[in-house]
Amino acid sequence: MPIWEFLQTYDSALINGTLTTCAQFALATLIAIVVAVVMALGKLSSNRLIRGGAVVYIEIFRGTSLLVQLYWIFFVLPLFGITLPKFTAGFLSVGLNCGAYGAELVRGAIQSVPRGQWEAATAISMSKGARMRRIIMPQAIAIMLPTWGNLLIELLKGTALVSLISVSDLMFEVRQINASTYLSAQAFGTALVIYYVLARFLITPFMRWAERIAARRLGKA
Repeated sequence: MPIWEFLQTYDSALINGTLTTCAQFALATLIAIVVAVVMALGKLSSNRLIRGGAVVYIEIFRGTSLLVQLYWIFFVLPLFGITLPKFTAGFLSVGLNCGAYGAELVRGAIQSVPRGQWEAATAISMSKGARMRRIIMPQAIAIMLPTWGNLLIELLKGTALVSLISVSDLMFEVRQINASTYLSAQAFGTALVIYYVLARFLITPFMRWAERIAARRLGKA
């Protein structure tokens, strides 16, 4: 079947799958950002209990497979009385996994802020919260944004795994089409192009725009 005929025949399934993938990506990104910031600050905490909890979380989620984590959240948690809808289990597992990687990016960026900035904020009697919010974090954001762009692309690709718990994302729809038509080249080729377009023409330009905004706020534009 020619590719244009394939697209005309299955355009509805492909569009719905792409929209679901975008929703999974957006929600997982929010989870990842929140988790990354909280765990990074936890790892930098002077409280040994908080620091230890953050280290355990980061090591577990970085050291185990995203697929295993997905199965645990969807199939194993119900054994303990926690049952999540498949859509929620999908973006939650991807977000928690990428948040562990993001935590190290946030921690590294915070520690990369010149020591003089910390000392200057302390010298003018800023509280720890105000110092982090007004002096350290704006500079850390500018440092971490380029690496976060790469992480978000990895997160987008990670959302393809949610099809294994029957979330009707792009990969799920493509697999269904392939199973009924055996048009593997057209089905998976279309998925490849869509994922590339999302990464190259949505995530990458957005992150570059965010980098320019962060630099402008620091007077570096």
